[in-house]
Amino acid sequence: MSILKFIAASGAAWALACAPAAHAAVETAKPKAEAKKKAAAKPSKAKSGAKSKAKPAPVAPAVPDPEADEPDVLGSAVVDYDCELGNKVTLYQNAGDESHVALRWKTRLHRLTRVATTTGAQRFENKHYGLIWIGIPAKGMLLDSKKNRQLANECRNAEQLNPADVPAQAPAVIEAAVDKPASPAPATSAGVVPTAPDAPKTHM
Repeated sequence: MSILKFIAASGAAWALACAPAAHAAVETAKPKAEAKKKAAAKPSKAKSGAKSKAKPAPVAPAVPDPEADEPDVLGSAVVDYDCELGNKVTLYQNAGDESHVALRWKTRLHRLTRVATTTGAQRFENKHYGLIWIGIPAKGMLLDSKKNRQLANECRNAEQLNPADVPAQAPAVIEAAVDKPASPAPATSAGVVPTAPDAPKTHM
């Protein structure tokens, strides 16, 4: 046998011997690749599942609460009150709604509802915040019913502060009473009360 034939036969034998091993390597590589794909696919599914679980449930719209929410004061008549200790209160009233007013205290607007009274005073309340506004012709006051205390007192608007509302004769009467003391009674001796002089006698 020549050397070339021997080399060819040896190569063919070698190829036949290696073929099953290569085939086995390919077959074992396939499951490994598929396992890797499955392993890679599992986290993504888990992530997508986590995302779907993390989505918040739809929130139902909040029911409006007129006493808790700030009212709309567009087109309302505005009255400013100056109170003691530098406090200020502003009232907003709609001509078409006499049962409610909006009241600004500090930085917030509150909606107050009229409460009937027997005294004739105007009383408005907001039970959510505990605010009570009482108005009388001379002044107004703001109360906190939850803490049982006054928030603002001696509140007066421009009309109540206007000097023209005071009767014209009042300042003159007050000035006269202060500047001119009453004249003293005439001096008399002790226990003797002066009498009027006798009327002149007439002759018949």
